[in-house]
Amino acid sequence: MNINTSYSRRGVLSLLAVGAASTLAGCASSSPRPVLATPVAFAPPPPPLPSASGRSPELDAMYGSVVDGGFVIPGIPYWEINPRYYRQRVVDPTGERPGTVVVDTASRFLYLVEADGSAMRYGVGIGREGFAWEGEGVIQWRQKWPKWTPPAEMIARQPALAKYSVDNGGQPPGLNNPLGARALYIFQGGQDTLYRLHGSPEWKSIGSAASSGCVRLMNQDIIDLYERVPSKARIVVWQ
Repeated sequence: MNINTSYSRRGVLSLLAVGAASTLAGCASSSPRPVLATPVAFAPPPPPLPSASGRSPELDAMYGSVVDGGFVIPGIPYWEINPRYYRQRVVDPTGERPGTVVVDTASRFLYLVEADGSAMRYGVGIGREGFAWEGEGVIQWRQKWPKWTPPAEMIARQPALAKYSVDNGGQPPGLNNPLGARALYIFQGGQDTLYRLHGSPEWKSIGSAASSGCVRLMNQDIIDLYERVPSKARIVVWQ
């Protein structure tokens, strides 16, 4: 059921405290967003939680070592991560249409809205204040094991990155590449925003503001998201 009144995000989600590569392009929209009433038909399963020993078979499978694209992605010690950031299916709190990706930077969550009133929720790390981008766009392009090419502005701040410049061909794909196992490239008005959803080996950064502008997921989670997200999906980023 639609509710026409606009609500702030604080009325929808509990908040915690608020990389790519440069000061990011894109307009910041602070207009309120419409929110739908919570569907009653969908009852999410209980989230996967570790046992007293800190382990569970489900989470071992979810965050264990993965062989992908010729690389062996190490398993993640998920018991050292706040369980709220584990990948899990939840009641959709966004009110967006199915297939939409919603990034709630304040709560450090990414939602992929599903058709039955549910959403897949992933924990994320987000850009430090001053580098964050807000608004709507389209996931125009996606890539497995992408190269990483820091733009000129970032190289100016960190000259050691010049070896990965456009002229030098970027940083090859691999386990130490800042874009990780997958990258989803966000465009707005047909232009690249330089804003990415991407994997990262730095699992300790999930739930924090530690990157230079982009939204990072654990490599196991970005692989899962990559397989689920529709082509040319709409993306909404909330501050």
